[in-house]
This record gives sequence, C-alpha cells and structure tokens, in this order.
Amino acid sequence: MYIDLLSYAIDYASSCGVSYAEARYHLRNITGIVIRGSKVIGVSFRKEEGIGIRVLYKGVLTFTSTNELSRERVREAIDFSIASAKALENIARGRGLSTEVNLGKASYEALASKPFDSKPMDVKIAELKDLWTTANNAVKESKLSSFAIIYNESEEVKEILTSDGAWIRSKIPRISIAINFVLLHPQKGTIQRILDFGSSGGLELINEWKVSEELENEVRAIENVLLRGVPPPKEPIDIVVGSEVVGLLVHESAGHPMEADRIWGREAAQAGESYVKPEMVKHERIGNEHATVIDDPTIPRSNGFYLYDDEGVPARPRYIYLNGIINELLHNRWTAKIFGISSNGAARAMNYASEPIPRMSNTYLAPGDMSFEELIEDINYGIYIKSYMEWNIDDIRWGQRYVGLEAYTIRKGELAEPVRNPVLELTTRAFYSSIVAKSKNLKFYPGTCGKGEPHQGVPVWFGGPEVRLSKMRLGVIRV
Repeated sequence: MYIDLLSYAIDYASSCGVSYAEARYHLRNITGIVIRGSKVIGVSFRKEEGIGIRVLYKGVLTFTSTNELSRERVREAIDFSIASAKALENIARGRGLSTEVNLGKASYEALASKPFDSKPMDVKIAELKDLWTTANNAVKESKLSSFAIIYNESEEVKEILTSDGAWIRSKIPRISIAINFVLLHPQKGTIQRILDFGSSGGLELINEWKVSEELENEVRAIENVLLRGVPPPKEPIDIVVGSEVVGLLVHESAGHPMEADRIWGREAAQAGESYVKPEMVKHERIGNEHATVIDDPTIPRSNGFYLYDDEGVPARPRYIYLNGIINELLHNRWTAKIFGISSNGAARAMNYASEPIPRMSNTYLAPGDMSFEELIEDINYGIYIKSYMEWNIDDIRWGQRYVGLEAYTIRKGELAEPVRNPVLELTTRAFYSSIVAKSKNLKFYPGTCGKGEPHQGVPVWFGGPEVRLSKMRLGVIRV
C-alpha cells in the first residue's frame, strides 16, 4: 500500500524533533442502496482515502490529516502539527502517550467467503425490492404506510506505522441492512419498527441472516401489538427484558460512561460527562454478581471487529463491569498516560481525518445458564419487553428510559397478550442491582456509535441475554 509514504512521514517528523510520530493510511470504499416502498431512490459509491498523522512535540499531542497522498502534503501536515504544538505548549504540555511494550507488527483481514462483487448490482437491487413485497404480504389487518431500506457494503483498509515500532495492516469488509417500516390502522394509530442487520464479512451474511423470514415475523408481531396491545399493569411486577433492550442498555449505561476521555471531561461540552470518577475503578459497586459487562473487539465476524487498535495496541476483551464492580475503563494511549497505566486497545478512528479516541467495539452483558423458558417459568404475572422503539439517557449516563415496542404479558410462566408502550425508567445502579437471572441466549445487534468532536461514527455490536429483573413499576405512553 503506502508504506513508503508512511515511513517518510515518521522519518521526517522524527527529524523535526518530535518524541513520537504516528501515520495511518485509511481507506473506506462504501456502496449504498436506498429503497422506498418498491422503488430505488438512489445508488451511491463513496471513497474516503487519506493519511492521518499525530505527533508528540515537547509534551503536546496534535493531529492533522491529508487526502493528498504525496510527500509534499505529508510534510506540510507535519509542519502544521508541530506549529500547532508550539502554540499550545504552555497549556497542554505533559500529556503524552503511554509507553507500550507489546505494540503489534501484523497483517490481518476479516474474510468474506462471498465477495461483494460476486453478485451483480441489479440482482442485489431486485432482492432488496422483494422485501417490500414480503412486508406487504405479511400485513393482514392494517396498512403498510411506510417502508424503506438502507443497504451498505463497505471495505475498510488501514496501514499504521509509529515511531516506537508498531506496524499494522488490516482489511475489514462489512455489510449492513436497515429496514424501517410503519404500520397504520384507522382506529389504533401507527407503530414503527427499525430492523437492523450488520456484521463483518461478505454477501454470505445475507443468507445467514434470513432477512425475508425475519422481516415477515417482525411485521406480524408488530401488527399484533398495534391491534391487540393492552396497557401495562400499574403495580410493581416481575420484568423480563429482551436481549435487544439489554444490549442498548449496556452500550449506553456501561460502555459510554466507561470511556476514559469522557471521564476526564474531554466530551463534556458535546456529549456530556460520566457518573464514573477515577477513584471508583476497581472499588465501586454498581450492581450485583450478575452485572458483568464486556467489550470485546476480537469476536470473529462482529460489526466492531479488530485485532489491533488504531495506535497499534493489541486488542483484547475489556471487562468494564466485573461481577458488579466498576472494573476497567476504555483507554487509548493518551488517556492511559493520564491514568498511569497501559492502553487496553480501545483507540478507534472513523476515517483518515479522525483522531483515534477511546471507543466501544462489541459491548454485551455476560450471559447466564438458563433457557428462556426457565427464566419465566415461575413468573405468575409479569411482562416481557422484547424490543424497544425509543429511549433516552441523561448526560452522565445515570438516569434512563426505554419504551418497549414488542412486549407481552407473562401469565403462569407463559407469554400471553401483547402489551403496548411499556416504559422502563430507572437508574444505572437500579438496573444492574435488580438482575435476578440471565438466560444463556447471547445475541448481538449492530449499530453505529457516535462520539467525538468533530463527530465520529464507528461500527459496533451491542448485545446480551434475556434478563429477569426484580419487581418494579412500569410507566406507559398514552396513545
């Protein structure tokens, strides 16, 4: 690829007196298809290619980038970085990078058994358009008032070189499908569902996902909720939360507040702060023994997959909550230096024009050992919230609210009538302290995690098992 240009960047920066230099070639090729109803709205092809450069000069870390892959432009970018460091010397000195002894020297890729070009574009479009027919045929008593698909194929290629010995080359193909549909009934109103699929790999994933079958099942289930859903009970009851809701909840209430730069206050003006304080790590209890949350970028075929982060640090599972204890923050080398530890490989950059900052990858609640049937068999009266339609959380990631979409009453250990708009409102500690039992059914869901200023969106998974909570009171949205 561009190893000669990266080597030139490192050599030139070092000759200018920097104590650290990092050059990252970053390419993203993205193909998108947008469909509304049964019509194609657009097909797009986008290429993002360039080099991101960081230097540490007299204790000041700066970042620049260029999309012109020439020595002249790289040299200009480095000169600008050093000039910026000199201007910031009196206010930002002393926040260097952690010293890492196990930086990677490796080349790897996520394999696609069916490459993106193994199927013609017109065939892909025809198959996506068929999903509208599938959804329309599944509707029985309401109307499919809105239907849209966003389909993306992407290939991300990186080559990273640092002055302290890291060299990483990687290629990761990803594919995603987002289906958004709305059902309308004259007397019952409307209900909306967004169904997401996403992983690293190739076209083989589409067959594995069984998109048409999943869509048909979702349409029927959501229509049932719209037409026959009853209000949730007002008294405190046993609650079982589905893996989709659990995954979102751990992403928002465990992953984000455990990002070390957020705790340090770097995102306070844009994204908020964190309830977590540095002195809580390894000491503060946030939940019971069931509360173990893991962030693991090494899961094969995952949406957030990588083996080395964007600073060359080897990736590994991070146990951010361990048996109810706040255990491990997500670090890049900058925050690791501040906290006096080594990085745990959480540095990710969206593209060549983005700096590597602490990010989640695949975040999930560790599963238990029960089947779903065992989880609910002794519940005389309760509620199962399988999926969500909306949510919000405060800016320190403490108070939060999740509105159920597909939900059911549990009667004598069996799922019964659907429930409309149950609201689970609680604090982070209340959720992790209220877990009574967990199923063994670990399931993941794709997303694009947003963070940073300028904004960066990176692919992730979030997931977990079904979780049973101790008795609590639900709210309701009136329609």
